Amino acid sequence: MTKTDPRLWMWSEALETLSRAERMHRQIFQPAARPGASVRRAPCWEPPVDMIEDESELLVLAALPGVDPDQISVAIHNGVLTIAGERVLPPELRRATIHRMELPQGRFERQLALPPGRYEVIRPRMVNGCLAIVLRKV
Repeated sequence: MTKTDPRLWMWSEALETLSRAERMHRQIFQPAARPGASVRRAPCWEPPVDMIEDESELLVLAALPGVDPDQISVAIHNGVLTIAGERVLPPELRRATIHRMELPQGRFERQLALPPGRYEVIRPRMVNGCLAIVLRKV
C-alpha cells in the first residue's frame, strides 16, 4: 500500500469517527446517580480503560492523570470491577483564568464486567498517570 492508498486514510478516518462517537456516547450517557446518593456525589465522568489478560492475571489500566491515588477506590462485586474516585481542581487554580480544560473534574466511576472467573485485587498502583490494577485469577 502506498502513502496515497485510500485504504490507509479511510481506515484512519473510520477509527477516528468511532473514537469520537464513543466519546460523545460517554458524555451523553453519563453514569446515573445511585438511589439515595446525593446529586453532588453522583459520578459525572468515566475514565478510559484498557483490559489485558494472560494465563494468570488480568491487568486493568485506567487513565487518571492528576487524580490523588488516596481518592480512588477499587472493588469487585458480582463479577464487576468498580473504579471510583474524584479529580479535584487544586485550590490555587480555582481563581485562575482557564484557557482550556479538557480533563474532566469531579467524581468519576467506571464499572467493568470481568471475564468469567474469580479474581483477587493484588496491587493497584499509579504508573505514569494511569491506575494499574492487577487482578490475579483464583
